[in-house]
Amino acid sequence: MAFTLELTPAHHELVRRAHTFAEEVIRPAAPKYDELQECPWDIVDAAAREGFYNALFYADLIADPTGLSLPLFLEEIFWGCAGIGLTVVLPALALSALNQAGTPEQIATWAPEMFGTPGDIKLAALAVSEPQGGSDVSNLQTRAVKDGDDWVLNGTKIWIGNGGIADVTVVNAVVDPDLGTKGQAMFLVPKGTPGMDQVRRLDKLGHRASHTAELSFTDCRIPGDQLLGSEDKLNHKLDKARRGDSTRSAALGAFEQTRPMVAAMALGVARAAFEYACDYASRREAFGGPIIENQGVAFPLADLAADIDAARLLAWRASWMAANGVPFHCGEGSMSKLKASEVAVRAAEQAIQTCGGWGYVSDLPVEKWYRDAKLYTIFEGTSEIQRMVIGRTLATEASQTPQHHLLPGDHGGLSRKFGHGSLARARAGEAFLKLAQKAPHRLLELGGRLASPGR
Repeated sequence: MAFTLELTPAHHELVRRAHTFAEEVIRPAAPKYDELQECPWDIVDAAAREGFYNALFYADLIADPTGLSLPLFLEEIFWGCAGIGLTVVLPALALSALNQAGTPEQIATWAPEMFGTPGDIKLAALAVSEPQGGSDVSNLQTRAVKDGDDWVLNGTKIWIGNGGIADVTVVNAVVDPDLGTKGQAMFLVPKGTPGMDQVRRLDKLGHRASHTAELSFTDCRIPGDQLLGSEDKLNHKLDKARRGDSTRSAALGAFEQTRPMVAAMALGVARAAFEYACDYASRREAFGGPIIENQGVAFPLADLAADIDAARLLAWRASWMAANGVPFHCGEGSMSKLKASEVAVRAAEQAIQTCGGWGYVSDLPVEKWYRDAKLYTIFEGTSEIQRMVIGRTLATEASQTPQHHLLPGDHGGLSRKFGHGSLARARAGEAFLKLAQKAPHRLLELGGRLASPGR
C-alpha cells in the first residue's frame, strides 16, 4: 500500500474514542495512581469494556496496511497518562513476541490469557532486560537447559513491566551461549510457576502507575510445550546459526516492531506537555499581556511545534514500513524512537520553564510529564543504542542513496513515460509555450488553466 497521510473515517473515529477515553477516564485517575504506584486495575477493566484491551484489538491495529492505526491510538492514550497507558498496552509487547515465535496453537491458547475479559482482567509481561545487560541483548545471562521433557530456567530479569503480577510472562533465555543472540529462545511462564519470584517492585522516577519489578528464576521448571515455537524449529534455527546463517531472535524482532510504537507513546507525552504550555502561556499575564506574546516564550514553543510534527511523521513512516514489510535500511524505526523520545523530554522541560515556579510543584501536571518523558530515552533501547543502529548504516545504505529512494513504488507503466516531471511532459510544455506566442488570447487562457498546478 502506498504511504499516505490521509486519515480514513475509521482512523478519525479511533482517535475520537481513544481521546475521549484518555480525557474522561485516564487523566482524572492519573494523579492518584502516580502517587500510590499501584496497578490501575479499574482503568484497565474500563479499557477492556471500551474494546481497547484484548488480543484481537491489537492484532487489528497491527493489520492496518496504512500502519497508522496503532500510533494514532497510542498517542491519544499516552496523552492521558504514560504510566496508565503503559499498563494498558504492555500485554501487546508480550503478544508481539508470541506472534513472532509461537505456533498457531500457542497463539490461540496463550493470547487470551494475556488479556482476559472485562470483569476478569489478566496481564502479560515480556522479560528480556537483565541487571548487567541493559540494552545489550547479546549479554543475557538467564539460561534455559533441557531436562527430559521440560526446560529449566535460571537467572534474573529487571525493569519488567507487569513483572510478578502478570498472568503470563514471556521470558527470553540463552539455550546456546556460544551463539550470542542467535542462541536464544523465548518461553511462556504462567503466574505461580515454582521458581519464578518477584524480588522487588521498583520505585521509579516516572511511569509510576505501571508496576515494574525485578524477577528471579531459580530452577524454574516448565513443560516443553511452553517453549515458543516447536523444539524442532529451535534446533533448526540453532543449526543454521552454527553454520553461519543469519537468524534474528524473536526478542530483537519484537523490539524492531515496537520502536515506532514507543515513538508514538513519547509523542503523547510531548503533546500533552506542549498543549498545556501553550494554553498556560496564553492565559498567564505578566508585563502587560499574555506571556506567549514574548519571543522568549513563543520561540521555544514554535520550535517544539515543528519538532513534534517532524517526529510524528518519522513515526508514521516507520509504522507504515513495518506494516508493509518494508525493511528498515537506514534505521528508520530507530530514527522515529530517537527523535520522539528526545522531543518529549524537551517539551516537558519547556512546559516547566513556561509555568515557572508553578511548573516545579505538583499543583500542575507538568512536573509529572517531565518525570514520565525521561523514560523514553532509556527503555526499548537507549538513545545511544538508537544512534548506534542508525550509525551502522552510514557507511552502507545511508551513504549510497537518499533514504526516500529506497521506498517501494511503481517504477514502470505509463506514469514513467508521461507522469509529472517526465521528459515527454517537459517537451510538450516547451511546444505549448512556442504555440502560445501565436495563439489567440482565449485559447491561451484555456491552455493555461489546463496546465496549471493541480490539473
